[in-house]
Amino acid sequence: MSSALPAASREWHLVARPHGWPKEEDFALREVPVSEPAQGHVLVRNLHFSVDPYMRGRMNDVKSYTPPFQLDRPMEGGAVGEIVASAAEGFAVGDHVLHNVGWREYAEVPAGQAVKVDAALAPLSSYLGVLGMTGLTAYAGLFETASFKEGDAVFVSGAAGAVGGQVGQMARIKGASRVIGSAGSDDKVKFLIEEYGFDAAFNYRNGPVAEQLQQAAPDGIDVYFDNVGGEHLEAAISSLKPHGRATLCGMIAQYNNTEPTPGPTNLPMIIGKRLRLEGVLVTDHYGLQPRFVQDVAGWLASGELKHHETVVEGIENGYKAFVGLLRGENTGKMVVSLSH
Repeated sequence: MSSALPAASREWHLVARPHGWPKEEDFALREVPVSEPAQGHVLVRNLHFSVDPYMRGRMNDVKSYTPPFQLDRPMEGGAVGEIVASAAEGFAVGDHVLHNVGWREYAEVPAGQAVKVDAALAPLSSYLGVLGMTGLTAYAGLFETASFKEGDAVFVSGAAGAVGGQVGQMARIKGASRVIGSAGSDDKVKFLIEEYGFDAAFNYRNGPVAEQLQQAAPDGIDVYFDNVGGEHLEAAISSLKPHGRATLCGMIAQYNNTEPTPGPTNLPMIIGKRLRLEGVLVTDHYGLQPRFVQDVAGWLASGELKHHETVVEGIENGYKAFVGLLRGENTGKMVVSLSH
């Protein structure tokens, strides 16, 4: 069953592997025909799709935890939209679904990879952020990986980003003694303190991170949530107390480097302080989903947890949105909205 289908859909293809910073000529916006979905599939008109830092790694032809994007093929990523044709039991035209076939206007999705979402419970775009993979990454990384406990002092790098902003607020809600964030502009620093309730924040462009962190957390930190890597990780190792824990979620500062990035010079401190540094991948933590949704929906309803989106309109601006994300032009989740 379907409504009238369009003749064509636009989608973003990777046409060259970026060397360093992605360039516009590495991508192409192409038109492809739209057809009825195959048996067991649904055709979705995407309303919003996500651009995320991890996608930069998928543009390199290297073995990683997720396969690289293929050249001259559409890219993928989280998206939410409305079913316009269904050949799958349990899915009807008009249903809203979350799936991973983004970067395009229309997506054919296997029913097993589509999750129904309720537009009445929350704005649809929030299923890409605070109620989606982004929020679950923050939740799992803080409570499971970093073993957060009440009274911990927490430092979050890239704290005005989609994951970082949620981490800091979740720590505050659960009784952190102090929440400190770093961000890349004075406006974002102000936002972290006034909007998200951080106790302290600093602009990492205004001086050495280690010095600014020492001023913001003179008694040290118990937990570090790393979205940036590099100088931030080195500063955090110096500020972590004995038996401190660090969740390594992302290293956006070095994603576009063409030369190997020097590691922190103070790694011996990890031994003396008995620190624990652990990476987090959200795919390991889907078991937390029911508890996560229950907790976060409650915090959103009570107003304890706030979330912010930076919305870029139009599929033709997908590349600009992605590069803007890598440059830190977003506050909160970066979403591309498709006006049809």
